[in-house]
Amino acid sequence: MNVSQHEDRRLRPRRRGWVALLPLLLLALLMAAMGILMKDFSKVPMTVVFLITSIASLFTLRGYRVEERVHTFSHGAGRSNLLLMVWIFILAGAFASSAKAMGAVSATVDLTLYCLPSSVVLGGLFLAACVVSICIGTSVGTIVALVPVASEMAQRTGTLLPLMVAAVVGGSFFGDNLSFISDTTVAATRTQGCNMRDKFRTNFRIVLPAALICFLIYVVMGFERGQSGLVQQQALYLWKVLPYAMVLILAICGVNVLLVLCLGTVLTGIVGVADGAYSLGGWIDSMAQGITGMGDLILISMMAGGLLEVVRKGGGVTYLVRGLTRRVSSRRGAEWCISILVALTNCCTANNTVAILSVGSVAKDISERYGVSRQRAASLLDIFSCIMQGILPYGAQLLMASGLALISPIDIIPYLFYPMLLAACACLSIVLYGRRN
Repeated sequence: MNVSQHEDRRLRPRRRGWVALLPLLLLALLMAAMGILMKDFSKVPMTVVFLITSIASLFTLRGYRVEERVHTFSHGAGRSNLLLMVWIFILAGAFASSAKAMGAVSATVDLTLYCLPSSVVLGGLFLAACVVSICIGTSVGTIVALVPVASEMAQRTGTLLPLMVAAVVGGSFFGDNLSFISDTTVAATRTQGCNMRDKFRTNFRIVLPAALICFLIYVVMGFERGQSGLVQQQALYLWKVLPYAMVLILAICGVNVLLVLCLGTVLTGIVGVADGAYSLGGWIDSMAQGITGMGDLILISMMAGGLLEVVRKGGGVTYLVRGLTRRVSSRRGAEWCISILVALTNCCTANNTVAILSVGSVAKDISERYGVSRQRAASLLDIFSCIMQGILPYGAQLLMASGLALISPIDIIPYLFYPMLLAACACLSIVLYGRRN
């Protein structure tokens, strides 16, 4: 047997693609088992869970030498888009820690509470995340900018920290669904060959009801907690708000998130040293603490990237695509197929844009065969990828939010009302749209 025939045989584990998906099942089982064993899901050691799952995933690659399996894992852990995210984690840790040390977070909270009663802060924070995410087109950038403020607000108003952080995370995905500059919007429209404006109109009918209901829920919850949320007004130090104001303004203007975080960190140092909040050495020490605090987050992200690359290499994504497309027989079934396909693929990639690009051509073929409009297919790809990304404990958004708030991503998930409501509205739209046509 020559080398090429041997290579072809090794690259044929597609029929056993279900084996490649076992690590994801193990990941869920380990999280559940450890949470039950420790009687507290917030104490689940995510690094240990991913270490065990990553090692187990290597055994699912049949026909490869150990060195090749490790190389596959390492390739996934070192992908350029993942390393870019690591850069964001590092700079976000440095900015958040230095901003908190010089009083920028407290000053921003003081200004917010001066303008808004504590009872509407929860709903206001969700609304702010929606607006910012539409302007900057990235959920990660919104989370970096607002989660430190949400953490301080939770402490000052007596609101549950996971609830406050979840309001920001949920609102951050509003922009991913509607913003014209969101990478998910660009990916969905390009793969389906439709106009952004048409896709926006289709998305808007589904997304807006979910956002309005979510906003009302947060407002009602805020009023219910209003008595315990009464806080004494503090003196306002507007110059300390400058770092956050500059970060938001630059982000809204479309400046690269890495540059925004660098400039924000430098400005915190300038304002903090000038104000006497810390010395030059204190500023550097606060940045170092913030970067060190992101260590677990970076390790988890890289192990997740390697794990998911092994799943892809083993044919897990191909198995999902073939299994789902085989059962399509109607237009409504085609819409369910596109939605489930991109959601499950997102579980295997932990990146909604990559998930859309991975199944975009398949979704286009399905939509053309069963009469699903291009903008409708693009809308479903965008929405369901964001739904899944919004609740993945190993997704970049929840990892970033939990890292900045110093809590477990599992703590945040029960309060993610927006992704849950969006899922309900999207599923309802498939049922009603299919019945009408």
